Order: sequence, then C-alpha cells, then structure tokens
Amino acid sequence: MKTLHKYLTLQVLASLLLAVAVFTFVLLLGTVLKEILLPLVNGQARIGTVLEAIGLLIPFICIYALPMGLLTSTLLVFGRFSADQELTAARASGVSLLSLVAPVLLLSLFCCGVSAWFNMDLGPRSRVAYKNLISRARADLMNAQLPADQPIYDFPGYIFLVGENRGGDLKDVTVEDLKDNTTIFAPQGQYALDKTNNVLILTLFNAVSSTVTSNGHAMLASYGTLQITNALNTSTNQVGIPKISDMTFWQLQASAHDLEQFDLPSVAGTSLEGLRAQFHEVEKLIERTRAEMHRQIAFSFACFGFALVGIPLGIRMHRRETNLGIAIALALVLVYYSFVILGESLAARPEFAPHLIFWLPNFIFQAVGVVLLWRANRGI
Repeated sequence: MKTLHKYLTLQVLASLLLAVAVFTFVLLLGTVLKEILLPLVNGQARIGTVLEAIGLLIPFICIYALPMGLLTSTLLVFGRFSADQELTAARASGVSLLSLVAPVLLLSLFCCGVSAWFNMDLGPRSRVAYKNLISRARADLMNAQLPADQPIYDFPGYIFLVGENRGGDLKDVTVEDLKDNTTIFAPQGQYALDKTNNVLILTLFNAVSSTVTSNGHAMLASYGTLQITNALNTSTNQVGIPKISDMTFWQLQASAHDLEQFDLPSVAGTSLEGLRAQFHEVEKLIERTRAEMHRQIAFSFACFGFALVGIPLGIRMHRRETNLGIAIALALVLVYYSFVILGESLAARPEFAPHLIFWLPNFIFQAVGVVLLWRANRGI
C-alpha cells in the first residue's frame, strides 16, 4: 500500500509541477508581450528590470496556475492509471479507490494552504510591487531616456520629439511649448538629470524658435544656447494605496474596519441627501471589501474541489491522451472562473450576496466530486 501511495503521489506531484510551470508560462507570456518585451526590444528597459518584473508577476499568476495545474495533473495521472489497468490490479489486490487516493487528497489540502498564502498575502503584494516597478520604469524611460522618434507628453505644457539620442547627446530636437504657443528646433542638444531637485535639464544648441502671436503672426528668434528645465514626472500611476483587488487579506480586514467606523456626526453640515449618498458609497465599499476577502479565502479551496473532480473524471475517461485531459481541465476551470467573474461584477451589490457566489463553485465542485468519487469507488 505504501508503494502505491508513494507512486501515485510522486506521479501527481511531478505532473503538478510541470503543469503549473506550463500554465504560468502561458499566462505570463501575454503580460510580458504586452508590457515588458517591447521596451526591452527597443532598448528602453534594462534586462534587470525585466527579470525583476517577471519575478514579481509569478506569485500573482500562481494564484490561477496552481489550481489549474492540480486539476490537470489528477486528470492525466488517474486517466493513465486507469488506462494501463493499474487501477484494476489494485482493486484485485483488495485496495479501494478511496484509500488509494487519500495521499493525493492530502496533497490537494496542502496546495490549498499554499494557494491561501498566494491569494491572501504574497500575490497581492507582488502585484502592487510589479505595478510600482512598471510605473517607475515608464517614468524613467520617458523622463530620463527621452526615447527617439516618439512624442513625449510627460512634461506638463511641453511636447518633446528627439530624432536621435546617444547617451544624452541629442540630435534634431523639437520642443512644443504649449503655454506660449512656441515651437523650438535645435540640431543638437544635451540633457542631464538633477536627482537632488528632481528635474531634467535640457540644453539646446543653435536653437531656433517660432512663436505664433494672437494676431496670427510668427515671431522668430535664435539662440546659441537655450536651457529648458522641467520637473520629472514622479506621479505616473504610482501605486500609493492599492486598489481593493490588490490588497492583502489583512489590508482588506483593516480597511473594512475603518469603513465601519464611518460616523454621522463626523460629516455634520452636510445635507441629508448628501449624507445618504455618502453612506451608500461607504456601504458599497464595505461590501466590495468583504466580497474580496471572501474571494481570496474561497479561491484558496479551489485545489481541493478540483482534485475531488479530477480523480474520478480521469478514471472515467480511461484514456492516455494528454490533449483530452488538458481540454477537460480548461473547460472545468472556465466553469469555475465564471462564478468568480460573476461575483466580482456583483461585488458592490449586496442584494445579490456576492460573497456567497464566490463560495458556490467550491460547493458544486466538491459535491459533484464526492458523488463521482463514490461512484468510481463502487465501480459504477
């Protein structure tokens, strides 16, 4: 019996690690192509920043990859176990299916604990850190590198266009001063960063400016050296207070407690309608916060429900094909996630009890899994 337990557990564990790696790669690929790869190819991002961003994304993506990987691994392992007649041999030896799969179910409970850590703490913190990193990188790229051949709008009141940028030596620089309705062109220029004062200093050589006056005439001027100073954009989507969907469980708990302390006397002087509107908004925020807390906890138990369903379905498929197992896994994951998406869309509608919607797929999958496992154990 110990040999069978060890054999099945190692098979599921090996398949789980491989499936999680594949799903993580697939889910990561879309984000990398969209937000990370293009700046790297254009030479606008350092390889260290790219690797750090990928590392921060992995814990967040594992929230979804781990349950999918466990479902896929149970379908594949037990489908092959049944197709090779190994299950028949085990039953002929007097070993029941329930005793055979007990270690795999314990493994799924362990995965639930790991998933809870990802859902409630590590994943949200990594997501916030990733957003901050991308925001800083974008600000640094646009403000500090002045990328060539693309308009730069990050400086209030100005539009910059640089024909060539070689380590701070610029060529064919065009500056649109929107406040004074002035266009400045310089064949050469340089820029420097003053990190102490958080400003960028742009120096133009042999610059020519054209200012359009109110009566439509153009006033020309030339400069041997012209210096333009601009504050660096440090507020480009910086994440100070994370969104509700990016909060850890403990931050959500503290936020809900703070919102519940909203007191009527603290808004004295506001009209009755204004008070009602404020309380309504606060109630919506409280409901959204509580719904997110339930989502994080409920989603942590997806591994157990997927294991309960995956084991008997793998046996009933009685096939060795990997493609079919992955297809069934994706279909079941789609069903499960549809409830999660529905709950998130109704998070601010307490009359629909969105927190219960997050738990509903767990109840359905676990109930169906128990019935299927019981039937499989009876040989039905």
